[in-house]
Amino acid sequence: MTAADVLVEVAGVTKSYQKGKETVEVLHGLDLTIPRGDFVALMGPSGSGKTTLLNLLGGLDRPTVGGITVDGQAIHAMSGGSLAKWRSTNVGFVFQFYNLLPVLSAARNVELPLLLTNLNGAQRKQHVATALAVVGLTDRASHYPTELSGGQEQRVAIARAIVSDPTLLLCDEPTGDLDRETATEILQLLQALNRDHGKTVVMVTHDPQAAEYAKRILHLDKGSLLEKAA
Repeated sequence: MTAADVLVEVAGVTKSYQKGKETVEVLHGLDLTIPRGDFVALMGPSGSGKTTLLNLLGGLDRPTVGGITVDGQAIHAMSGGSLAKWRSTNVGFVFQFYNLLPVLSAARNVELPLLLTNLNGAQRKQHVATALAVVGLTDRASHYPTELSGGQEQRVAIARAIVSDPTLLLCDEPTGDLDRETATEILQLLQALNRDHGKTVVMVTHDPQAAEYAKRILHLDKGSLLEKAA
């Protein structure tokens, strides 16, 4: 694998937190390489550090020790302002509980990340229309979250995650609040984003059936990663 093939490089990453007087080490000496176009499912028991790793990959947190490079950029060394700007164009986040604003329509929720960019109103509108079309919700653009099903809300959340055309999609239990049929639809959508749109996907999940949609399954156990083919 050449350097150009690698999107994410995690090198010797340790993450510790202070809990009172005690130092709790969640991840220690972690190494991970994620090629461009990969779809990784990250599994492991509760408290194993899966979400911590996801937050580190997305620049929401910083490693205590070690480095994280995404698309050639050392995000662990960026200033807070630079990191926020980098996140707005390079990473899309999808959460279990959608995190939609109930007072905004689907289209306005999707538009939110674009408010951090230099796009004008017409450009933002076009990006939103494209993202909603990709997730199959063009006809729900003016609907509010309370007027949508759980699956539709998650599709809106995915549209919001891809509206700035990021390279990396980070999904934290994206089907954890959905029934099996709806979960399958969301997982197939993530597969399509990976396969047809070139998005690199890292998905935290407790669900073995959900993990099977990935190309690789990584198990996080006591701060170490174990891999098996999906």
